[in-house]
Amino acid sequence: MHRRRVTATFITYIGLDVHNNAIAVAVAESGLRKEVRDYGTIANTPTALKKLISKLARSGHELRFCYEAGPCGYGIQRQIAAAGHECIVVAPSLIPKKPGDRIKTDRRDANDLAKLHRAGELTAVWVPNQAHEAIRDLVRARLAAVRTLRKARQRLSGFLLHQGCHYGQKAWTHLHRRWLAGLKFEQPVHYIVLEDCIEAVDATSARLDRLEAHIEAALPGWSPAPVVQALQALRGVAMVAAATLVAELGDITRFAKPTQLMVFLGLVPFENASGAKRRQGGITKAGNEAARRMLIEAAWSYRFPSRIGRAQLIRQEKLTKPVRDIARKAQERLCWRYRKFARAGKLTTVITTAIARELTGFVWAIANQVQPAAA
Repeated sequence: MHRRRVTATFITYIGLDVHNNAIAVAVAESGLRKEVRDYGTIANTPTALKKLISKLARSGHELRFCYEAGPCGYGIQRQIAAAGHECIVVAPSLIPKKPGDRIKTDRRDANDLAKLHRAGELTAVWVPNQAHEAIRDLVRARLAAVRTLRKARQRLSGFLLHQGCHYGQKAWTHLHRRWLAGLKFEQPVHYIVLEDCIEAVDATSARLDRLEAHIEAALPGWSPAPVVQALQALRGVAMVAAATLVAELGDITRFAKPTQLMVFLGLVPFENASGAKRRQGGITKAGNEAARRMLIEAAWSYRFPSRIGRAQLIRQEKLTKPVRDIARKAQERLCWRYRKFARAGKLTTVITTAIARELTGFVWAIANQVQPAAA
């Protein structure tokens, strides 16, 4: 009787502490009792990384790399994956930390990454492809323009308030522009300040319009464009909001349940339970802030009665019946829920957050009904 020989798979776990110019490297062999060894520091260049991979691959072990998500992006992950090895990008906020550990160095960080990767204690983030990352950069440029426009308007409003000029109606309309043009000041210098503030607002508004036009022009060639189009069936989710959600969240179908997406977006209340006591507070605000903000802004539209407007009807014309049915169900339910919470005397911020949480479930449902286009 012959016994079958079982070949063991040896795995080498490599932790990378990535910085702008250098990468600290630590290596941990499979087997929890084996010590983690410091490999040293290499330059943060493709050539140095290629040389590191070649040296580690000579052992014949399976290589599994990991490093923290950060400003250096996903270039290292793509290079390692192209070489045929596994590499995960780790969520920094989910890395286990010892409460009493107050010593932080590059070498210790790399050692901890290798050790935790070997123990299976790290949480990987979703890595977009280069086309998806480019659209996300464009969307984030628009969000930066929105923040700049808000600051420019606040600066103008603060200047007028300081001069005792009050406009009691809706601002940033044609009437508001005429009112600004007719203002009188005692000091001639104040006219220069007013003109500068108005020019800053106009320049930022033009920048915002250009970026939104670029986003719309880039969508047809983007593989998740069908998902973006389908999400626009929802009330309050137009082109920019849908593109922002898909760009920031990536593959929404990777979440097995809508509650996982809600947790990822930080739209669930924090909970403190000990023994018989259980206390809930505000939302956790974990995860992607831009996507969470878009959902909350969309939730404001459900304070009005349920109806399908002309713009929403046009957006739904080319969509499938299951997607339209989900959008109709979302509008009927969320409008009813908003009125119910309002009659109960809830704060509008609390109501809107609750509506945004439920809207997340409908976003998940629509994303699972649509297949992205071939890349």
